[in-house]
Amino acid sequence: MSNLTLDNLAPLTETDIKELVTQWYRKLDVHAPMVEILPLLADQDLEMVFPETTAHGYAGFERWYQRVIRVFFDEIHTLKEVTPTPVNDTTEVKIVVQWQASMWNPPNPKSDRINCDAYQRWVTRRSSTIGKPIIVKYIVDKVEYYEGSARI
Repeated sequence: MSNLTLDNLAPLTETDIKELVTQWYRKLDVHAPMVEILPLLADQDLEMVFPETTAHGYAGFERWYQRVIRVFFDEIHTLKEVTPTPVNDTTEVKIVVQWQASMWNPPNPKSDRINCDAYQRWVTRRSSTIGKPIIVKYIVDKVEYYEGSARI
């Protein structure tokens, strides 16, 4: 698709959103290369609010991602809730995802296991260049740890 404009793009469907969310977490679980993840994100107006930092644009996301793929491993994201709500030319999405991951803090002899639910809000829209849904804003509102879980 070329020369798409927001005016002639179809609104995102629930299926579009669920596919985007599923792809996103699948790529995080396998620590996919940046070239596979960036097409899921807006660049210029991207804002990602994590508990530990706020990232802007591709460069900010890359700094965050390169750090976390070196800290966390054996990740499993399990979707518990995906609730899209159309708002003008965007779709707001409430997400609850169970996140499990191992992390090793040197010089500890063993890794620690994190098990929590992350409550998130995303703002998505259809890309005007590729026509697919992309993440514009990604906010982690809260993290609730399961009993016995390690903390970050």
